[in-house]
Amino acid sequence: MLEFFLVFLIGLLLAIILGFPILKLSKKFHLSQTILHYVDNHAGKNGTPTMGGVIFILPCLLASLIFARGELYLPILILLLMLGYGLLGFLDDFIKIKNHKNGGLKPYQKIIGQGSIALIVAIFAYFNIGSSLNFFGIELEIGLFVIPFIIFFYVAVTNAVNLVDGLDGLASGVSFVYLIFFGIIIALTSDFNFALIAFSLAGALLGFLLFNCYPAKIFMGDTGSLALGGAIASLAVFSRLELIMPIIGILFVVTSLSDVIQVLHYKRTHRRIFKMAPLHHHFEKCGVNENRIVAVYIVITIVCGIGTLIGYLFVTGVL
Repeated sequence: MLEFFLVFLIGLLLAIILGFPILKLSKKFHLSQTILHYVDNHAGKNGTPTMGGVIFILPCLLASLIFARGELYLPILILLLMLGYGLLGFLDDFIKIKNHKNGGLKPYQKIIGQGSIALIVAIFAYFNIGSSLNFFGIELEIGLFVIPFIIFFYVAVTNAVNLVDGLDGLASGVSFVYLIFFGIIIALTSDFNFALIAFSLAGALLGFLLFNCYPAKIFMGDTGSLALGGAIASLAVFSRLELIMPIIGILFVVTSLSDVIQVLHYKRTHRRIFKMAPLHHHFEKCGVNENRIVAVYIVITIVCGIGTLIGYLFVTGVL
């Protein structure tokens, strides 16, 4: 347990230390975000530096590798996958900055990139990790179906985290809480090094929140949100706890569903269910303060995390 606390602390401190020069460089080189024109109450955020995901990606890498022990090829693979998805996000951010528009990679290009990485992981996982899922200690064997399942899981999770990154501190705050509880479950049931990555990333996210909480001095950008989604998905896949992820991360699921429902309903009826999707923007349009939305999302994630942890400990016989 001491290693988990130390890796969390180092991730936190490194993020704070790196945050100041990265913020300064972002401003110097005008790495700023162009805000969507139809998000009226976000007009004041226009020009805020982006690509801030580097602030938590690098500390997570360094802290994890400092304390990692034993066989390292799977933990290193998880970190490489985080970097791979982060690189895809960096390309998206770079196009936005270069063109001074909010549109970066086209949706189908993102899906192809996310799916291609996921396909490689799915085939690797099938032959090296197995084809069963662990749901509260129950082994669910799904055979070859694990390959399309993992591909879908990666695409869904990375896009979900990307969608949640719509308010100052929302994605970083929710993900921080999620990783704490998921890290505890991994520490109790799976690989020591996987838990290290979860806690180091949680610490780094807490440090990043110093710069990303309202009013945000820097956004994580797709560089951060896709890297974060890739890390969350990879930790779940390699620990075989994919079915636990949407329970603790219920707000990732709800956010994605709100966007999908809005699009499908509008195409069918030309009417909107929500004032704006994803759901957090609907609440904004209803007049709810941005900080209140973030706080409620974090509290809900804490409640789901506590409930899931207690349930997991009870079902597996620890309690």
